[in-house]
Amino acid sequence: MLAEYLPTLLFLIVAGGIGVALLIVGNVLGPKRPSAEKLAPYECGFEAFEDARMQFDVRYYLIAIQFIIFDLEIIFIVPWATVFRDLGMVGLVEMGLFAGMLLLGFVYVWKKGALEWE
Repeated sequence: MLAEYLPTLLFLIVAGGIGVALLIVGNVLGPKRPSAEKLAPYECGFEAFEDARMQFDVRYYLIAIQFIIFDLEIIFIVPWATVFRDLGMVGLVEMGLFAGMLLLGFVYVWKKGALEWE
């Protein structure tokens, strides 16, 4: 039984070995010429102007939630659409409920003002 997993184990060992080897080769042979400019913090082309532990606006998190919601929508709607005819009315109602819950998430993000940037 375990012999069936041998090719997978071999693949993981070879892939891990290649990954580690590339990291070591890059670290050993790569250029090491640090300068003040290279070691300075970089923040989107601007000098760092605030503490890294500053509070973020809640809109960043709401946009992240919206991104996850729409990713989930694609993950579930595409397979549903491929077998839509086989599911019948029950599948249509279930997908309607699912899309309704996603719409509620979108309305929540919209009402919180996360889609309006200053």
